[in-house]
This record gives sequence, C-alpha cells and structure tokens, in this order.
Amino acid sequence: MIEDLVILAGGKATRLYPITQDIAKAMVDVCGEPFIAHQLKLLKRQGIKRVVICAGYLGQQIKDFVGQGEKFSLKVEFSFDGEKLLGTGGAIKKALPLLKDIFFVLYGDSYLDADFKIVGESFLQLKKSGLMTVFKNSNQWDKSNIVYCDNRIIKYDKPESTPKMEYIDYGLSVLSKKAFANFDKTEFDLSDFYKMLIEKGDLSGYEIKERFYEIGSLGGLEETKAYIMNNKKKENQ
Repeated sequence: MIEDLVILAGGKATRLYPITQDIAKAMVDVCGEPFIAHQLKLLKRQGIKRVVICAGYLGQQIKDFVGQGEKFSLKVEFSFDGEKLLGTGGAIKKALPLLKDIFFVLYGDSYLDADFKIVGESFLQLKKSGLMTVFKNSNQWDKSNIVYCDNRIIKYDKPESTPKMEYIDYGLSVLSKKAFANFDKTEFDLSDFYKMLIEKGDLSGYEIKERFYEIGSLGGLEETKAYIMNNKKKENQ
C-alpha cells in the first residue's frame, strides 16, 4: 500500500472570488469545517499515513489549522513555494526530499471517494513512472481533456480539447521520484510534466467509475457541500 500523498494547495483560487480573497481555498467552509479537514479525514479512511501539503498563496493559514496532523491521526508536513510560485509540478519537485519513492498526488480542491488502494496496486502492476486516474466525463462536469484506451493515456491537453477526448483527469495520480530524475525545470505545471511522460510512454492510466467532486468553482463547491452533507446524514441514520 502506498502511504504517502501530496496535496497541491498553492493556487490563488481566483474562480472562487470573492470567497477566497482573504482565505486559502483549502480553508473554505464546507459543512461547518475547512475543506482541508474533509480531505484529510477521507485520506485517513483511505489508508494514507503521511501527507505533504504543497502550499503557496495564504498557505500559512492551512498550516496554522492543520499543524502536524495529529487531530486527523496523520503525519503532515508542509512544503512552501517561497517568494515565487513554482507551479504544480515545481511544487512537487521541491517537496521530493520529504517523500518516499512512490506517492499519490491529489489536487487541493478535489474530494474523491475512489479506492486509493486499487489505484496504487494498478500503478505497481503497470510498471510506469506515473499513473493518472481518469473519468469518462464527456464534457459533463468540465471540459474533457484526455484520450484514454486500455490503461494508456494517449493524449492529454487542457487548453485544446478535441472530439476524441471523452475523459478527464480525475484529480488523483501516482508518481515515482525517478520520474523527475531527468526533468531540469524548477518552475512548471504538472500538466506539462504529464505530457513529457506520455511522450516517453511512461504514464499509465486507470479509469474511475465514480464521479469526482471539487471546490475549484462556485458550482463545484455547492455540489461538494451537498455530497458531503448527504454522506453525513447517511452516517447518522
């Protein structure tokens, strides 16, 4: 079981303005708690033991709330971008000394009820440097950006989608440290890193059937609140 996970929580969350003008996206209230609390509780249920939060804009707010993770029964460490934002890929690269050789990557606005253990096992079986989970979105909840077939990511492009792109990046990946060995950049987006792995034939895929939830947009925030609230009601029945 892969027990390390990176949360990418360094963005400015401009799509959630004015909510995020003064608070980090991870600290947005969802059903009475900061969103990061829901994420960490879910990760604990999924068997994760160590979390590294890559923080940037207003990241100290997240650290002040989470601390070292004791109240979530997790070990939590922080890696800060510094004065200049490094991008999602650069943030992971900076955090590598804190991580084991293989680790999950989770977007800071994603709430995913998929089976992390099965995803990790798929990564080990497919023997690539990285694995991206995908969902057959067909432009339903967001713009589809992936061509996927038989555990292979054929094409991935966020800005330029094509009719063949029925799938979307689900929000959970597995990476190995060795994937970064020959990547010299220090400031880069994770999507560019994935494209490099695809060109080398070194990024596998795993299809998730359950839909994703996210708080990256106002609509997504409301859907995620409703989903978490519904789950709480089921637990109390």
